[in-house]
Amino acid sequence: MLSAVADAGYSTPTPIQAGAIPFALERRDICGIAQTGTGKTASFVLPMLSLLEKGRARARMPRTLILEPTRELAAQVAENFEKYGKNHRLNVALLIGGVSFEDQDRKLERGADVLICTPGRLLDHFERGKLLMSGVEILVIDEADRMLDMGFIPDIERIAKLIPFTRQTLFFSATMPPEIQKLADRFLQNPERVEVAKPASAAKTVTQRFVASHSKDYEKRAVLRELVRAQGELKNAIIFCNRKKDVADLFRSLERHGFSVGALHGDMDQRSRTTMLQNFRDGNLQLLVASDVAARGLDIPDVSHVFNFDVPIHSEDYVHRIGRTGRAGRSGAAFTLVTKRDTKFVDAIEKLIGEKVEWLNGDLNSLPPAEEGKDSDRPRRNGRERGDKDRGRGRGNRGAASHKSDNDIQDNDVQVIEAAPARAEVLKNERKAEQKPQNNARNNRPYPANDDSRDRRRHRDHDDGPTPVGFGDDIPAFMLIAGSAKV
Repeated sequence: MLSAVADAGYSTPTPIQAGAIPFALERRDICGIAQTGTGKTASFVLPMLSLLEKGRARARMPRTLILEPTRELAAQVAENFEKYGKNHRLNVALLIGGVSFEDQDRKLERGADVLICTPGRLLDHFERGKLLMSGVEILVIDEADRMLDMGFIPDIERIAKLIPFTRQTLFFSATMPPEIQKLADRFLQNPERVEVAKPASAAKTVTQRFVASHSKDYEKRAVLRELVRAQGELKNAIIFCNRKKDVADLFRSLERHGFSVGALHGDMDQRSRTTMLQNFRDGNLQLLVASDVAARGLDIPDVSHVFNFDVPIHSEDYVHRIGRTGRAGRSGAAFTLVTKRDTKFVDAIEKLIGEKVEWLNGDLNSLPPAEEGKDSDRPRRNGRERGDKDRGRGRGNRGAASHKSDNDIQDNDVQVIEAAPARAEVLKNERKAEQKPQNNARNNRPYPANDDSRDRRRHRDHDDGPTPVGFGDDIPAFMLIAGSAKV
C-alpha cells in the first residue's frame, strides 16, 4: 500500500489523514471533519486497505460498505481504491443507478471485499435477494451531513439494522451542524472526533468575492458573461445553479454566446453525466454548468474558478461549492452573483464561515438602475426569441412596430397611438350594435329548432317531444343512397 501511495506522488499525510488513520487502524468509530479537498477520501481508503489484507470475501457477502450521496462521488471513491490498491487483489463492486443490474450482480457473485454504493441501489439489490449484509465489518458514511440531511435518513437507518452491531463506523464530512451531529451519534459507538479545521470554514487558498446583480435572469447572465471574460487567467470553471431548469437555460445561453460549455445535473442519464465530467477533466470543456450534484466531494484537482450563478439556499452548500477550487494547496477564485432578494442567504453564509466576504465593484446599494429593453438573452422558445412570436404568425408589420425603441417613434406614430383608444371604443360600439339584433332573434326563436344543434344542447333538459325511433331525423348519409337497401 505504501508503494502505491508513493507512486501516486504523496509522501506526507494531510492533517485529517494523520488524525484519522491511526484510530481507524485501531477499529475505533470516527467522526472526521475537515475542509473539502484535504484528503478525507484517503483517510478511510488507506486504513481499509490495510485491514482487508487478511481474509477473503464470500459470494453476495461484502466485507465493507461505503455509502455515498451521488453516483459521481461513488465512482470517484472506486477510482481511489484502484489507485491505492493496485498491489492488492481486492474485489471492488460499485453499485449505482443508471447501470445494468446484471453487470452488478456478476460482481456480487464473485464476492466483494469493498462495496461502494448509493443507498437506493443498495436496497434494490438487497430486496432482490442478491445481497447478504451479515458479513460487513466496516461501514463508511461519506459526506455525512448531506447523507442525513437530504432524505437518506430512513434508508440509512434501514441499512444500519441489516449490518452487524459490532461493525466499525466512520463518518466524514466538511460540515457537521449540531442537529446533524445528533443524528450521527445514533450510528456511532463512542466515536473519536477528528477535527482539523473549524466546521464549515472556507479554504484559505480560495479568494471569495460577491458580485452585485439585478434579479432578472437575463441580467444575471449578462453579468456572468462579463465576469467570465474579465478573468484573464481562467483555465476552467464550474458554474453552480440552484435548479436543474436554470442549469439547462444557462447552458444554452452560454453556448449561444460562443463559450466552450457543458452541463451536469441529476436528470441526465449516467452515461451522459460520466462523459460530460470526463470531458471537463480532460480540458475539452472550459466551463461546466452544474447543480449541487457536482458540489460534493468531486475531485477535479485543477479547477481555477467557481461561479455561483445562484446564491445557495443552504449556507453549508456554499462551502462545498467553492471547495471545488483551491484544492490540494492550489489557489482559486470564487465569485457569487447576489441580488437584493438574496441578502438573507448572504448573511447566513457570512455567519457560517465567520468572515465578511468582499464585494467586487461595489455592493447592492451602488448597483446602477436596470436597463430596459435589453432582454435579447432570454431563453428561446421553439427556436425563436420571445420577441419573435408575433413575427412568426403573419403579423410582420405589427410585430416589427412593437419592437421600436422610444427614439424610433415618429410623429405619425404618436398620432396613431393617441387616437387608438377612441378608435377602439367606436369599433366596440359598432360590434355591439351589429350583434344585438342577432342575439334577440336567436333568443326569440321558437323551440325546437332542428337546424341549430347548440339550441338543442342548451334545452336538452326540457325535451318534451316524443321519443325518436331508430335514427330519428339523423339518418346517416350512406343509408340515403339509392340502392343501399338492396340485398
